[in-house]
Amino acid sequence: MLVSIIVPVFNEEKTIATVLHELSVLRIPETEFEIIVVNDGSSDATQSEINSVKSKIKRLKVIEHKENMGKGAAIQTALKSAKGEYVLIQDADLEYNPSDISVLLKPIVTKQAEVVFGTRLRRFPNFSRDERTPTFFLHYLGNRLLSFATSVLYGQWVTDMETGYKLLPRPFLTKIRLNAKSFDFEPEITAKILKRGYRICEIPITTNPRDHTAGKKLVASKDGPVALLTLLKYRFTD
Repeated sequence: MLVSIIVPVFNEEKTIATVLHELSVLRIPETEFEIIVVNDGSSDATQSEINSVKSKIKRLKVIEHKENMGKGAAIQTALKSAKGEYVLIQDADLEYNPSDISVLLKPIVTKQAEVVFGTRLRRFPNFSRDERTPTFFLHYLGNRLLSFATSVLYGQWVTDMETGYKLLPRPFLTKIRLNAKSFDFEPEITAKILKRGYRICEIPITTNPRDHTAGKKLVASKDGPVALLTLLKYRFTD
């Protein structure tokens, strides 16, 4: 089985080379990978860091946006080049650990699921680590609220709608129209998965949360309401 790992990246010069290296050394039985990295108009040394490892990684495709267009737009660009039976989104900031990919793939390989989400929220708040600051706790509450809204609107219990780790069949992605250009990709794709009758298999994962001082792009006060409106929109439209 070929899996296309899409890495949208914007101004992640400190982590992108490490992420690409960790993806390149993944070894999972009966599975091959292609890596498609989309540099979404970075203004730092991200492209140089990508270039420094490009020749060392087999099946790495590099695409560059001349200007920043948003995470959703970068994913849409990468999908045009993807050849895998499945597509996995990998953020470039090392919040998500590539070693979890083997766990996410297990229900696919054993044919127990067609769609897999890596959930960070099948637990209570962890005030000593993940929710160690008021900002992180706010993100936790916001994600729980959005996931609850998703469950109510679409009739399937989901604990982490906003997760960046989504493993999806490529034929599904080629048949739908994606409109999201930014972080509204997460609620849009989740809504369209559920409306088409897929059951989401959620697998617990661990993350290394970072705040805005470390480069986090998502802003809860801005992106949270947009996500909720997106969920409402696609409940009644396509």
